[in-house]
Amino acid sequence: MKGVGERFGARLAAAVAEHGPLCVGVDPHAPLLAAWGLDDDAAGVERFGRTVVEALAGHVAALKPQAAFFERHGSRGVAALERVVADAREAGLLTIVDAKRGDIGSTMAAYADAFAGDSPLAGDAVTASPYLGFGSLQPLLDTAAEHGRGVFVLALTSNPEGPGVQHAVGPDGRSVARAVAEAAAAENADVPPMGDVGLVVGATVGSAVQDLGIDLAAVNGPLLAPGFGAQGATAADLRTVFGDARPFVLAASSREVLAAGPAPVALRGAARRSADAVRAALSGS
Repeated sequence: MKGVGERFGARLAAAVAEHGPLCVGVDPHAPLLAAWGLDDDAAGVERFGRTVVEALAGHVAALKPQAAFFERHGSRGVAALERVVADAREAGLLTIVDAKRGDIGSTMAAYADAFAGDSPLAGDAVTASPYLGFGSLQPLLDTAAEHGRGVFVLALTSNPEGPGVQHAVGPDGRSVARAVAEAAAAENADVPPMGDVGLVVGATVGSAVQDLGIDLAAVNGPLLAPGFGAQGATAADLRTVFGDARPFVLAASSREVLAAGPAPVALRGAARRSADAVRAALSGS
């Protein structure tokens, strides 16, 4: 399997323009599998993921399979994730593999090969953790760039434990989150229509972006925003958090769409409603 050619940022911009700024999570956790009438095993998570791909290909900008829900079933679960990614690729549907990998040196390089190289686990982009230092991600950034893939770096998350690390201020007076955002901006400088290094910024972080002096528009990269819809974020929250950076936002929704399954027509209807709501929220004043 070779690289995917055109840069990720360009492909994502085109997908958002065609289908709207919505990314649907693929989160086959046990209660949802039961609600769909599927067993909580490798076959169940594979059927779940491939059903979502079949239903939503051509209808949403991207899917975000959560690697952990597949990996908990061991090698067969990982194989199921590979098949879901392959199905999406064949259908022309972008995937962001939510693996949140982060390490140093040769280990980071190995993660890069797995999730951004020629591995069957590699989607169009992967999530990553910068908390061993943004520079520790360089092997992943380099491999992703070489293969036309993207990387979404955790910056501001909505979990209550996040601010203890992300809001912490370093010797230069910048918060950790601001330093991460500015490092991503440097990677994306002068790249049209946007760069390939995105950030994960929770849609429910409130005024944290402004309080920490972060210029998200200057990142010039995609902003993956979990939390819209069933998780509580409103249109007003999107405007507060992202401000002038709203054109870069890719809102992530899982429960609100997946709860409508397993019927493909119901999944498509739920995704369409979510995409319309996000588009309206991001275009509002």
